[in-house]
Amino acid sequence: MSKSEGNAAGGGTRMRIVLAALPLAVFIALALIFWTQLNSGRDISEIPSALIGTKAPWRDLDPLAGATKDGAPVPALTTQTARGKLTLVNFWASWCVPCRQEHPVILQLSKDPRITVVGVNYKDGAENALRFLGELGNPFSAIGLDPAGRMAIDWGVYGIPESYLVGPDGTILYKRVGPFDDKSLKEGLYPAIEKALGKPAA
Repeated sequence: MSKSEGNAAGGGTRMRIVLAALPLAVFIALALIFWTQLNSGRDISEIPSALIGTKAPWRDLDPLAGATKDGAPVPALTTQTARGKLTLVNFWASWCVPCRQEHPVILQLSKDPRITVVGVNYKDGAENALRFLGELGNPFSAIGLDPAGRMAIDWGVYGIPESYLVGPDGTILYKRVGPFDDKSLKEGLYPAIEKALGKPAA
């Protein structure tokens, strides 16, 4: 074998080794990124939404038939529901344990005259959703069914419960991933409401 043939053979071997090792190197790099994110201590609920500052991607959703509030039927959530109102949009489901834990907070928020609270029932069954509201109370002035999660995809939902504050002009102002607690209310939602209204709470 000539020297040039030997060099060519050696180069081909090295190329095969590099190509064989490439998927492993990519996997290791992705694993390191994932591990770093997991151990960064960053709370996913504090990750800002790319949609904040943009128009809310409303859809016309089917109503939760049989749902009532204060004795009156609850209308469907549509593209017109929140027009001109400061609105809290809550994605929830009857099968979601954190939604059940958060529900008393959502009920309390529904009594705040500064905001309108609406619900998106996510990948749920209507009977189960009605049972959930019948047991725990209905805070929603409008409810839309999202059985396939299409609206949730539009809104960039990570997992439920998840809530968005939408301004009267339709702009998304604030996002909460996970259930509300005292800290997220005092440091997140309430200041966002006050900023939207241009005045502090009474």
